[in-house]
Amino acid sequence: MSEVRPAVVAIDGGNSKTEVLVVSREGGVLAESRGPGASPQNVGVDGCVAALETLVLSALTSAGLPTTRPFGVHTSAYLAGLDFPREEEALHAALFARGWSSTLHVGNDVLALLRAGSSDGTGVAVVCGAGINGAGVGPDGRIHRFPALGKVSGDWGGGYRLGEEALWWAVRAEDGRGPSTALKAAVSGFFGVSRVFDVVQGLHFKEIDSARIHGLCPLLFDVAAAGDEVAQQVVTRFVEEVSVFAAVILRRLDLTHAAPEVVLGGGVLTGVGPSVISEIERRCLKVAPRAVVRVVDVNPVVGAALFGLDELGASSSAKAALKAATQRTPMWRSVR
Repeated sequence: MSEVRPAVVAIDGGNSKTEVLVVSREGGVLAESRGPGASPQNVGVDGCVAALETLVLSALTSAGLPTTRPFGVHTSAYLAGLDFPREEEALHAALFARGWSSTLHVGNDVLALLRAGSSDGTGVAVVCGAGINGAGVGPDGRIHRFPALGKVSGDWGGGYRLGEEALWWAVRAEDGRGPSTALKAAVSGFFGVSRVFDVVQGLHFKEIDSARIHGLCPLLFDVAAAGDEVAQQVVTRFVEEVSVFAAVILRRLDLTHAAPEVVLGGGVLTGVGPSVISEIERRCLKVAPRAVVRVVDVNPVVGAALFGLDELGASSSAKAALKAATQRTPMWRSVR
């Protein structure tokens, strides 16, 4: 039997984690690995490339595959922090110089989410993990994107920001500047202290890692689901923000009268309850009544791999095999 050779080295990298899949032309998963975020905006282009190569070599080694170059026929790398053409060009040049493959494509990670969750790579995707972003691809190939640089580019609602909101309201409930909210007890309990003031003090003196603020995001949704009005107001704003991303893209790409797929993904959106997703769906349907809204049921790195198989002209059965092999049970999916 002939040896199955790697065809696509696929990478999806967000702000908090990076995943690698090495797949065959037939859609088989040959190797995989996972590591911390390696966005070039956070660690620089050189740091990003070094981190990605470490993960690719780890995947190949763990699977007993050759680590000599080229690693595959095509490299498909989609990462957070590729928000402008010059950023894509810089990473493309640096990766191509490593000789991983004869062909290479890089892009923003939200496009990998769209390819992973839609039937043909067109439609709308909104991702909310550590940050928030959205993008869309029309049937005519037009793309609409956002810079996704945080507040400076008009963004609100990433997981870290939602955690900050939970802390902000808890502080104000305790010191009297804001309304009473169950977030006060929930936040102090999360950090294992008796007062929210102790959290503020710990963050100020760096006795508490500020990265832990992100962990308040699931707590916010739990408190809202239990009926707390303050937490519900924050969640409502989050729903509005996700829905606005989708609505703008649907309108800009002239998809309001079509039947576009709207794909939701990222750690926050895949973890919220059915009521939150249902409300996002309701708002999307007001803009595009025939839209199909769903939470992605494979990791976005699968989208990067599918892009690679597209590039190589792989069969539809190969792509179906890849999705079947990597599918996970979603916490919620559209019932329409």
